[in-house]
Amino acid sequence: MAQIVQELRSSYAFVERNFNLVKRYWGWEFVWLAYSIASTLSITYIAAGMEQISGVSLDTNYLVMYLLIGTLVWRFLSIVFDNISEMIAWERWEGTIEYTFMAPVRRFTQMMGQTAFAILYSLLFTGVIAGIVAVFFHLDLSRANLWGALVMLLSGSLSFVGLGIVASVLPLLFPERGAQMTNVVQALFLLISGVYYPIEVLPDLLQPLARVSPATYVLEGMRASVLDSSGLAELWPFIWPLLIAGLIAIPVGLKIFGVGERYAKRTGKLKRNG
Repeated sequence: MAQIVQELRSSYAFVERNFNLVKRYWGWEFVWLAYSIASTLSITYIAAGMEQISGVSLDTNYLVMYLLIGTLVWRFLSIVFDNISEMIAWERWEGTIEYTFMAPVRRFTQMMGQTAFAILYSLLFTGVIAGIVAVFFHLDLSRANLWGALVMLLSGSLSFVGLGIVASVLPLLFPERGAQMTNVVQALFLLISGVYYPIEVLPDLLQPLARVSPATYVLEGMRASVLDSSGLAELWPFIWPLLIAGLIAIPVGLKIFGVGERYAKRTGKLKRNG
């Protein structure tokens, strides 16, 4: 029991450190929040203006909710992914990478702390955006299954945690361009996952990829819970693939990261500067 308590305290130390970094760079956080709000509003106003654009009578309220769900869900998942995949880049930026990797803390413990911070921060960040956007649009959530939506978000975050751990190997192995390479992975998921459109409009070549993207299931489940008031029983076909993907992706990610860490130490890539 004492060992478990010690591991939890060590994990919490990484959570606390990351929130302290947020406070230190609050200016960056404000800029990123302002950009995210403007981006979300811009995309949502596309739906609001579809009648004027097309000249056809449409249910713009439905379109607003459809695009807003896609935007907020993608914002949540991408923040989870970014906070985990860029943890090595942040260690180098802060000049603490050698100390962190030499500390008597298991890598699994560090990843648990990083994951907890990523999910908490993403929920807070996305919640602020949703609250501000709600001021601009009269959103009717009276029929929405919000608990089901939360379950979908948390289920989807597991697989993106695993993907983030895998992607974090890139900055570890490629100090100069690794962080930028993770953006390519994120862009691919943005394209194929139906964030702003149904995956059925994708070319036949990309539709099979969409069906293996965890984000596709999160988005479809979120839209079902919010737009169609689906209960947990109806959401289960979206939830179980996400749970399985998370249970596979996280251990595989840890294994890949361990191999990458040993290689980086052996070849001298584990240093403050690229």
